[in-house]
Amino acid sequence: MKEIVYPVRVEFGHCDPAGIIWYPNFFHWIDSASRYFFEQCGVPTWAETTRTMGVIGTPIVDTKAKFLKTATYGENLGIHTSIPEWREKSFVLRYAVRRVNKDGSIDDIMEAEDVRIFATKREDGKNGIRAVPIPPSIRTLCE
Repeated sequence: MKEIVYPVRVEFGHCDPAGIIWYPNFFHWIDSASRYFFEQCGVPTWAETTRTMGVIGTPIVDTKAKFLKTATYGENLGIHTSIPEWREKSFVLRYAVRRVNKDGSIDDIMEAEDVRIFATKREDGKNGIRAVPIPPSIRTLCE
């Protein structure tokens, strides 16, 4: 199972008045980490997959998160992303947000999982999307 690390530098504006990361920023970062995972595995941009396969992206259909420790501005985090489970039309993305401290110790800051689908536009002309089977070429790149 591949694991890709997406780096995040926590800035002052990412924090609430108490000086800790405002929780929605984690969801923004893990969403960015999901696309970064695919890029690092060699998956083309969604614009390219739209053109060649009709796949417009990988929207979330379920998510959960567990916050373990706080972090603040000036710290560097790594979002460790992997796909532990592939299904016919969906897959699970797992995230572990970690901080490496100055003494070399590692703190787990947050854990999260998303269930996502590979989506195309509906063919019946109505607005919306539909799940399609996971393209084998993409799965091969990401395993």
